[in-house]
Amino acid sequence: MSLSVIIPVYNRSKDLSQCLGAITASTLAPTEIIVVDDGSTDDSIKVAQQAGARVIRIPAGPCGPAVARNRGAEVATGKILVFLDSDVLVHPDTLAKIEDTFSRQPGLNALFGSYDQSPPDRGVISRYKNLLHHFVHQNSRREATTFWAGCGAIDRQTFLKVGGFDESYQKPSIEDVELGSRMVQRGHTVWSCPEILSTHLKRWTFSSLIRTDIFQRALPWSRMIRANGSIPNDLNLGWASRLSAAAAWMLIFCLAACLFSPWAAAGAGAAIALILLCNTALFQFFQRTEGLRFTCWAFSLHTFYLLYSSLIFAVIVGPSAISGTNRSAAKSSRMASSGVFDGRRNLAVEVQ
Repeated sequence: MSLSVIIPVYNRSKDLSQCLGAITASTLAPTEIIVVDDGSTDDSIKVAQQAGARVIRIPAGPCGPAVARNRGAEVATGKILVFLDSDVLVHPDTLAKIEDTFSRQPGLNALFGSYDQSPPDRGVISRYKNLLHHFVHQNSRREATTFWAGCGAIDRQTFLKVGGFDESYQKPSIEDVELGSRMVQRGHTVWSCPEILSTHLKRWTFSSLIRTDIFQRALPWSRMIRANGSIPNDLNLGWASRLSAAAAWMLIFCLAACLFSPWAAAGAGAAIALILLCNTALFQFFQRTEGLRFTCWAFSLHTFYLLYSSLIFAVIVGPSAISGTNRSAAKSSRMASSGVFDGRRNLAVEVQ
């Protein structure tokens, strides 16, 4: 079974070098490696060429990873399109497991893996974000309602049928989540495969946490849920997460009330207990992996995450849920049915 690895890159030459090196060390060599340079000003193209990758350049870039991945898919020859972020390192057996899973499941249309539990950056926020991602993907149900392009694969014919990534996402966002939702809506099967692992090189800071989680994830994801008119019970949107969000707000209100009544401390304690109860397995995982001190920091970060994500969800989705309106559903439906390859406004050229 032929695999085409497609890697979008924008000014990440150092990470890209490690990414390509990990692919070279794989037990299964892909049919081709396609690096799509989205207008980089560093030496990303040179790094890709030296590694023997096929390089496609978008002169008008940066146009976003959705555009870059689509341009790579247009020239790919493999039966399976393997999408990989430039700051992700495959394990030696990652590609072999992708091929084996598709070979054993003829009706499978797409799959995605998981970050491992060994992020190279040892900062608290980096460890929290990467380990949270690992835990969620390791404990999600097999048949998914979404897709992840950090390390995910799609049957090429399925990708073309659904129209690829939505190019209206001009920055890294939820273009992969939207594609997965669209595939599932059309009856295609997407699997979450926790045994397919990769390593994430990204260094998270507080500012990048806010920028990514709020503006590139929570806001567009809430808008997509509003457009679809349904809330998926998958990954980090399950009932335990929703109850945890309610407990987080209860904690804030009770802490504020402590200024006026000492009895409010009991409510705060109950809220903390509820967050711990709803996320027992997660915090036990943090404790086993990184110890008690990190787990305390992770509790604070996770409570903060619950607060801002639920607030954005309530503001974006709440009004339409209450009124029963779904004004953007028709627009979303037209976008999904029209396909993203119709207007190729971003021309790409192959670098020789």
